[in-house]
Amino acid sequence: MITLGLLITKVMMHVWPLTVEDSVNRELERDRTHDISLVSLVFSTLASTPAIIAVTVLAAIVLRLTLKRWRESIFLCAGVCAQALVFFLTTLVIDRPRPDVEHMDTSPPTSSFPSGHTSAAVALYLGLAVILYRVADRTWLKRAAWLLLLVPIGVALTRMYRGMHHPSDVAASFLNGGICVLVMTRAVLNRTGIPAPGTKARRLTTAKA
Repeated sequence: MITLGLLITKVMMHVWPLTVEDSVNRELERDRTHDISLVSLVFSTLASTPAIIAVTVLAAIVLRLTLKRWRESIFLCAGVCAQALVFFLTTLVIDRPRPDVEHMDTSPPTSSFPSGHTSAAVALYLGLAVILYRVADRTWLKRAAWLLLLVPIGVALTRMYRGMHHPSDVAASFLNGGICVLVMTRAVLNRTGIPAPGTKARRLTTAKA
């Protein structure tokens, strides 16, 4: 992420499509309306630090009580914490100003690159989608799980609409959150020696037969 940030802010700032980012932000500023601003506030609040922490903790508790094990809870918390660590370390190195438009939120003292709101939303809601897809026993529910990705998409659009981030900031955040979820999937969910949901029951049924 640091390398990508340096490329965007130091090397490729005069290369398309980075050259049209300011135009995108100005166009979003011109298209602001009262109703859209209210919706954007909802999505922005969903990805705020208190909301992300609250939803992650609540989801981890529900998963532990429902599945009777810690694996999925640890996976979700680890993914969210990992993206936060990457985000924090990246902002220490990359010092990118926020878009030159009216900011609808108070700017935190961090770099515009990457978007912490977006990467947190990706890690949390993509993580939940992966869990639901793996544990669901109905096809429609497995497919419906991926609708959770609409939340980080909405957050990304919201952060640009509210003048807080450039398009490349939120695009990089999808990469950050997605890679963290992938790494934790391989490290936690796909660990050998831990049976998948229903495996034990199927083995008992096979043994009886």
